[in-house]
Amino acid sequence: MDIKAIRSQFPILDQEVNGKPLVYLDSAATSQKPLSVIESIEKYYREYNSNVHRGVHTLGTKATDGFEGARDKVRKFINAASREEVIFTRGTTTSLNIVASSYGRANCKEGDEIVVTYMEHHSNLIPWQQVAKATGATLKYIPLQEDGTITLEDVENTITERTKIVAITHVSNVLGTINPIKEIAKIAHANGAVIVVDGAQGAPHVKVDVQDLDVDFYALSGHKMCGPTGIGVLYGKKELLEKMEPVEFGGEMIDFVNLYDSTWKELPWKFEAGTPSIAQAIGLGAAIDFLEEIGMENIHQHEYNLVEYALKKLSEIEGITIFGPLDAAKKGGVVTFNIDGVHPHDVSTALDMEGIAIRAGHHCAQPLMKVLNQTATARASFYLYNTKEDIDALAAGLVKAKEFFSNVF
Repeated sequence: MDIKAIRSQFPILDQEVNGKPLVYLDSAATSQKPLSVIESIEKYYREYNSNVHRGVHTLGTKATDGFEGARDKVRKFINAASREEVIFTRGTTTSLNIVASSYGRANCKEGDEIVVTYMEHHSNLIPWQQVAKATGATLKYIPLQEDGTITLEDVENTITERTKIVAITHVSNVLGTINPIKEIAKIAHANGAVIVVDGAQGAPHVKVDVQDLDVDFYALSGHKMCGPTGIGVLYGKKELLEKMEPVEFGGEMIDFVNLYDSTWKELPWKFEAGTPSIAQAIGLGAAIDFLEEIGMENIHQHEYNLVEYALKKLSEIEGITIFGPLDAAKKGGVVTFNIDGVHPHDVSTALDMEGIAIRAGHHCAQPLMKVLNQTATARASFYLYNTKEDIDALAAGLVKAKEFFSNVF
């Protein structure tokens, strides 16, 4: 990978923050956007802004081709069996809520089980809490090992014949843990359960093949993979989606409307009520083109090298505790840590003064914070445009922050 050439495609990186060159280490929250994505959105608004599916005029046809063409790119990117299995949503949160509200509430009852992990983002936990409350199902947690991983033995012991749904993150947004989704899917299916995967941190960083993984549902967000905000994808197996009821109703998703009843369009439009995020979908298509040109395997290897380097550099700083696996092979592009005696928000503020952007807080994973016995943590997250020099800057900034707060307190 030619990192210099890649970085040149991200105009936002060429700036100073507080008089220092920007070091952006918050891609797990949202990634930056390359010129090709920015220009694709601008071109849509400048040249063929129109609604999709409804018009037969030239602009409407061009907009529809761009929108549906993006769906085809997503299908290929995740290797879905059919474009009918690719539903555009506002993001991972919306996608997971659709599965919970439609599939979960219709297929769970009192005595059934929904299995999750302690490392879930709130978006893959709260919807299942609500399903459990509404149906009488029980929420169960797969135990977490000290290194921030889960074992297949614990998965097998937690999932039973009463389990209807297994909801699990592909890659933890806090620990960076890469979960063995394919193996977990086998265990879930052997017990008659479906598996729902939060791929917000997976799809941007590792090659995803939903057929090989044999997942029933997979959710992702465009803005975490060089695409725009406001666009996401719900993949679902066709036979499951066809049996599910829509959760939003109105234009675009209807087939025929009578005075007292209506019928729905076929997949995927059954789940896409109203005017969709057209420009955002086109931008997501451009982001996929960008990522595939570089190669997901190359991106994953680059992040592995960065994480390995970051773990080494940060572990050399006295007083820093790193959370999650210490083996880079088990992690995505995330290193979460705390400095003894310094609140993560203070660490983040101090680093920002050096032009370094990280995330601090509970990262929408409060149950995990309780397991870790932390109120909050600091998180540095990496992507294809980051360099080892960025990590050197982070390490130097942490040493400076540590010294400053030790003198203050």
